[in-house]
Formats: sequence, structure tokens, C-alpha cells
Amino acid sequence: MKSVERHISDILGLVRPLPPIELDLLRAQGAVLAEDVAAPVALPPFDNSGMDGYAVVAADVAGASGAAPVRLPVAGDIAAGDTGAHAVRSGYCARIMTGAPMPAGADAVVPVEWTDGGRAEVAVHRPAAAGNAVRRAGGDVGAGDTVLRAGARLGAAELGVLASVGRRTAPVHPRPRVAVLSTGEELVEPGKPLAPGQIWESNGYMLTAAAITAGCDGHRHSFVGDEPSAVLDAIDDVLMQADIVVTTGGVSMGAYDPVKEALAGLGTVRFEQVAMQPGKPQGFGTVGEDATPIITLPGNPVSAFVSFYVLLLPALRRMQGVAPDPLPTVSARLSAPVSSPPGRRSYLRVRLEEAPGADGPTAVPASRQASHQLSALADADGLAMVPEDAETLPEGTEVAVLRLPRP
Repeated sequence: MKSVERHISDILGLVRPLPPIELDLLRAQGAVLAEDVAAPVALPPFDNSGMDGYAVVAADVAGASGAAPVRLPVAGDIAAGDTGAHAVRSGYCARIMTGAPMPAGADAVVPVEWTDGGRAEVAVHRPAAAGNAVRRAGGDVGAGDTVLRAGARLGAAELGVLASVGRRTAPVHPRPRVAVLSTGEELVEPGKPLAPGQIWESNGYMLTAAAITAGCDGHRHSFVGDEPSAVLDAIDDVLMQADIVVTTGGVSMGAYDPVKEALAGLGTVRFEQVAMQPGKPQGFGTVGEDATPIITLPGNPVSAFVSFYVLLLPALRRMQGVAPDPLPTVSARLSAPVSSPPGRRSYLRVRLEEAPGADGPTAVPASRQASHQLSALADADGLAMVPEDAETLPEGTEVAVLRLPRP
């Protein structure tokens, strides 16, 4: 059987970062920045007040106290957005609002809470040192400073930064369009009644949601039965709207494996056995005139889930313009003994628990580990890896656990 690492490498060989496009800021949310962004001007571009209060000459209020307040005439008001020219000379002050430009001559702001709030004349009850509550020009970033690096995923903070430096659009690697296609004659759309021998289709929803969580634009195609021609027609349907196609089901060694039968004859898709549990039957290659990557996953729900996060996620990350890293890993000790088939790396569903005084988390294996038992996934937050050369691991063994993402 093929190693997990080799199969990941082969899938990575199919994909490249998607070519950058320019998107409006809100449409770019969740995408990955394709180039460095620098500030065209200093931020803030002018000295401004950090609080509502009074712009003063600090030396004028140096002796202010509650018992002996300093009284200053108010020469005027300065609001945020005021574009006029203002100045304050010694012995006077100006009422100023948060964000308003500092007047020439003033070097401090007395917060309104330190005064009696006067409008014509104000009593200052506390001294304010030079620079108090003043936001200096360039105090955030200087003109020409890099504010975001290529490879940054654009969330709320990053979009705020882009807007603050005057950008209305951003050059990004677009979210990969992932088309998900389930196969199986036994499948029924959720919400419809089941006949004997039928099950509700869940893999398409699960894998599409996983793709969206991974930063992609996931699209679930309606499932198809076990006719190879129907599989090919469905794949043709999604090629125009997909950067990568993911199928689930029909790749094993059985008599009715339509994905394998449909794609094997193209000469561009390989079907192999990977030394992992669950998820041994796998396929990968390209389809269509544009050689769109296609990844064929097993049909058992847990096998498809584990295959997505172990084998496919690095490729989706590369398409987004970020490093093709695996899920983050943490070390944990097993709370119970586990077993694994010889020669295959097992990915066991576990729940990570932190015990007071322990030297690290504990991995509690799910009671149901079969590849068709989907219900235990909802309670799992990690996949404990059992090495290929281990058939059993006793309680207390330290294992590497892949942390599963949560919305």
C-alpha cells in the first residue's frame, strides 16, 4: 500500500495557487492576500485628539488641582472632520472632540472628565503632560510601511487595515471552487422517506461544509446512482464551475464502483490503496480539457471525512496561496487502550480533555470507531494517529492528535 505522505505529495502535485484577482473588500473576506500591501501615507495622517476634552498648552495647566483649578478661556470648538485652520496660544484652550485635528500651538488634551465642562471658560482640575491624549501623525504606521503581507487570510481585522490605508479592493487568490459529488444507488435526499435498503445522503453536505470551513467556495452537486455514464455526465456538469472536483463513493473493489469504472478509462485518474484506516481506497487525477484536479474519496462517511482533512486539505490550502500544512497537532495521552490494523496508520476519533494538574491533554477515544459510524464525529475534536507499526497502544501512551477545525 501507498504511504499517506506519498499520496498527499501526489495530490499536491496536481494543484497550484489560483491566479490572483482584484476583489472589493467585503467580497474578499476569507480569501488570501496575493501581494504585500503598504500604507500610501502615514496613519494617522495628522496629530489628533484621542479623547473628548480641551486642547491646551501643557505648561498652562501644570499646577492645576481640585483645590486650585486653572481657568482658561475657550477660544473655539474643533470637531472630528474639521478641515479649518486652528491655533491655540498660551493662556487659552479649544474644546476638541475625539479624532479632531490638534490646533497649532497646543501640545496636550485635557479630558473633559478632568474639567467642569465649561464652554466659554473651563476649569481644569488636573494637570496634563505634553502629549497627553494626543495621537501623533504616523503613530500607527509610517508612509510606505507594509501593513499586510502576502499570504494573510482576510478577516475582519485585515479588511479594516486595508480600508484604513485607502484600499477599496484587494489582490487575492480567490477561494477555490470545490464541487462535491456523491454517488450511490442507495442514496435519498434528506427530508424524503426511506425505502428498504436506502440511506439519506450525508457525505455531500459534510464535505461541502468542510470545504467552506477550509476557506473554499463549496458547492454540493446532486448525487447520482451507480451508472458510470451518469457519473461522467455529472462531472461534466460541474467542470465549468469548479477549480477542483471531489467525489465520494464508488472507488473500492466491489462490483458496483461507478466512479472507478467511469474514470479509470480516461487514463488521467489513478486508483490506489493508501496505508490508512479509515480511508484505504483513494483516487486522484485530472478531468476535462482544462485538466481540472479530481479527488475521489471513499463512500463510508468517516472515511470520507478523515480523507478530506488528512489528504485533501493541504491541496486546498495550496490553491489558496498559503502553505500546504496539515491540521495542527497536539500531544495527548490515551485514556484507554486502542488497536489498529497492521501496516496502516489509524486515525481514531477522540475527545481532548484537560485535567487539572496534568502535564497535557488526555485523548478519550470514541466508543464507535467504524468507518460508517458518523455520529461519533460530532463529539470528536481530534484524530489520534496510531503508527503503521503499532497494532495496540496501551492506556497512557502519548500520541499525536490532529486538531479538527470547528466553525
